[in-house]
Amino acid sequence: MLTITAIIRAKKGHEATMRQALLDVVAHVRANEPSTVGYYVSQDVDDPRIFSTYERYLDQAAMDRHNHSAVVTRFFEVAKPSLDGDVIVVLANEIASK
Repeated sequence: MLTITAIIRAKKGHEATMRQALLDVVAHVRANEPSTVGYYVSQDVDDPRIFSTYERYLDQAAMDRHNHSAVVTRFFEVAKPSLDGDVIVVLANEIASK
C-alpha cells in the first residue's frame, strides 16, 4: 500500500477556504477513485490553520491518477492563495495497519 501524508498550513483567516477545498477533494475521491483505498483529512485541535491528509493507494497507478487529476489541480488553484508556506509531503510504503 502506498501512502501520502501532507501537512498544509493555511494563512490566518483562510481556514474555511482551505477546509472546503480539502472537503471538495474528499467528495471527488469518494465518487470517482475506487483505487484510492482511504483519504483522510484532519484539522489540528490546537491550531485550526493546520490541516493534514493521509492518503492510501492500492498502487502507483492509483496514486498517479489522483495526483494528476483535475480535482487536485483545482485544489491547488483554490488553495494556493491561502497557503502559509510549502505543503509538506511524505511518500511512504505502509508497513502496518488495523
